[in-house]
Amino acid sequence: MADKTLPAADEAVADHVDLGQKVLEVTDLCIDFKTEHGWSRVVDHLDLVLRRGETLGLVGESGSGKTVTSLAIMGLLTGPKVRITGSVRLEGRELIGLSNREMNDLRGKTIGMIFQEPRRSLNPAFTVGDQIAEVVRRHKADVGRKESWSRAVEMLDLVGIPDSEKRAHEYPHQFSGGMCQRVMLAMAVACEPVVLIADEPTTALDVTVQAQVLDLLTELQERMGLGVLFITHDLGVVAQTCDRVAVLYGGQVMESTVAEKLFYEPEHPYTEGLLASTPDAQVRAERLFAIPGTVPAAWNWPSGCRFHPRCGYAAAGQCDEGTVPLEGSDHHLVRCVRSDVLRLEGIKE
Repeated sequence: MADKTLPAADEAVADHVDLGQKVLEVTDLCIDFKTEHGWSRVVDHLDLVLRRGETLGLVGESGSGKTVTSLAIMGLLTGPKVRITGSVRLEGRELIGLSNREMNDLRGKTIGMIFQEPRRSLNPAFTVGDQIAEVVRRHKADVGRKESWSRAVEMLDLVGIPDSEKRAHEYPHQFSGGMCQRVMLAMAVACEPVVLIADEPTTALDVTVQAQVLDLLTELQERMGLGVLFITHDLGVVAQTCDRVAVLYGGQVMESTVAEKLFYEPEHPYTEGLLASTPDAQVRAERLFAIPGTVPAAWNWPSGCRFHPRCGYAAAGQCDEGTVPLEGSDHHLVRCVRSDVLRLEGIKE
């Protein structure tokens, strides 16, 4: 392609970037929603750091605050019934407080996002080629229609869609779920962002297609040096894709460490419960383990550790009082007052 602002799809952007550089820093993030019970805090003083070339997994049950965190980072939570405080810095630039117009200049260009149901994110009235080309023209002012269309075809080819020149003229309903997710990936990375948020991107896909999408995501990350925030409830996917993991419960980080240590040496009972709930093809059991109870409503968080009503290790007078801090080393943080005495079980070899 003649336009030097759009590198060819086969050019490895990662060769020219500083892998390991901090690209996304979330500090003391709080998100409140106004409900019939008053202001309810759904994300509570959240800290995250994502580096270029790294995949950070954000895991936890439904209602833990994973998706709402990603929407806040993208600036997609607005209105009088939402209150966001704290700091979200993208390559050093503060995002909290930016106008929607300023965020639109960043979304798709510096930070991209793919969702768990790609068909809902694609416009059925436009061809997939037109939708990718529109993103390119939006963020590359000196790129015309012909060049942006060529870029769209190039990106479809990059994400493994065969006969990309022909299929660029087709509409979303003519693509399978897996192919729609590939289109969303092509759209999200067409302008070489530094951060990609993937919110349950494989949930609606069968196992074979899921593996293909994950392999593609890893390949694009290596080629472009993307920092990927991977949101999922599937610990099998986390084991396959993530370098570090933050476990969320009740809007708080319960544990954060490198993926291997989390799986083999968990230090929070909630993490142990999630691992025990994961089906193991090598172990025959009559019933799968399930963590008792459910995640409380945001207006009814328990005192002390938010997990203690469901925790088999909870001790009265320790776990149900006061505020439990997130403590430890830079390599392993845990929010548990009994972590130093508990010997929890990870996955077995």
